[in-house]
Amino acid sequence: MGILARQGYEITPRADEADVIVVNTCSFIEPAQQESVDTILEMAEHKKFGRARRLVVAGCLVERYRDAIRERIPEVDAVIGTNEIEGILKAVQGELSELPTAPPAFLYHDATPRLLATPRHAAYIKIAEGCDHPCTFCIIPQLRGQFRSRRFESVVRETENLAAAGVREVTLIGQDTTSYGEDLGLRDGLAALLGRLAGVEGLDWVRFLYAYPNRVTQGLLDTLAAHPRLVKYMDMPLQHASRSMLARMKRGSNGDAFLRLLERIRATIPNVMLRTSFIVGFPGETPAEFRELADFVRAAEFDWMGVFAYSDVDNAASYALGAKVDPETIAERRDRLMAMQRGISARRLRRFVGQKLQALVEGPSKDTELVWEARLQGMAPEIDGKVYLSDLEPPDGGRAAVSGDMVTVEITASHDYDLVGRVIQVREALPVMAGPVVAPARTISTGAALRVLA
Repeated sequence: MGILARQGYEITPRADEADVIVVNTCSFIEPAQQESVDTILEMAEHKKFGRARRLVVAGCLVERYRDAIRERIPEVDAVIGTNEIEGILKAVQGELSELPTAPPAFLYHDATPRLLATPRHAAYIKIAEGCDHPCTFCIIPQLRGQFRSRRFESVVRETENLAAAGVREVTLIGQDTTSYGEDLGLRDGLAALLGRLAGVEGLDWVRFLYAYPNRVTQGLLDTLAAHPRLVKYMDMPLQHASRSMLARMKRGSNGDAFLRLLERIRATIPNVMLRTSFIVGFPGETPAEFRELADFVRAAEFDWMGVFAYSDVDNAASYALGAKVDPETIAERRDRLMAMQRGISARRLRRFVGQKLQALVEGPSKDTELVWEARLQGMAPEIDGKVYLSDLEPPDGGRAAVSGDMVTVEITASHDYDLVGRVIQVREALPVMAGPVVAPARTISTGAALRVLA
């Protein structure tokens, strides 16, 4: 979007207004792949019967099915893989139909133009691309290439620029953020980066997503505990707790080791909130191995948890494994784990009732009319619970809270995954740097098939 806007294109969220439609795709798991295909077909209708003159398909689906997309969907004018982002301008202008395949190497930097697709007060920063882990269920290394880190100062400069433009929360992302800097010769690179970003003026919160358990160092935990701007939150996908299952996944470790790690995290970072995710129905998962996972979930008491139903991906190593678990059993196991977690999350949220806590106001709720939403620092955007605000005006008669405000809320009630509170204080807004004005020319829609922080 940044490359196109710099050249005078106007971005629109409405496909029926667009001259050119770009569909960004995902191909990580079967449901995401199907949603990507469905979106391409839907956007093709706008080219056949609407205003659109060009249809471009981008992203991971191109890396897997480049030729098939062109052959089976003739409305597609150009395809852009994950390593070919800088070719988007030629694709939109009709000067490119297909780029020759090349080893993945693209990695944006602080001078790369970008437009935020998030609210102005929050932004994601990719600090690394690719992955070197051999997980048998995953094809990220095939789609994204080998792990490669952005330069340290490039990330710092982008963070400073975003803070100056009014961003209050940055979330560092990558397929494996905890390996950040290893390829650059940095020791405990993520801890060093977080420590530096904790000093960026204007920011309120810095978080990172996707910790690989065997990369969580004591230095990283000490850094998170030491700096107020670093949120007391960690998302650490564990995938399973059975030693035998983790071995088949080529993940290693076991539930007992994970419990010791969780104990160390909680001892180092008081009041930390933890999220994880698991896969159920991986080939060969026995009832006993699933019970081991369920026992671990009860013992671990995560604040948040996601459960993915295993689905075969033909390029993944797990595709060739035998002893497939039937879909009905997979669904039943997923439902059982999520029902268990619902009770755990509800119990852990009750401790906040009556407390006065810092929260970031998001805006009007998408779920409930006439109510606004906010997040505590232990709630990551989009994936965790939220705080529903019953009153935006503080009791002292000050101004009402608006989107992007950092406020103090008094928690008045809790539910399974969400809290209810009222604003009792609004922090004065910080001055922000005016953003650049882009002169509009033609119109382009970015139709994202699925938003994924893989």
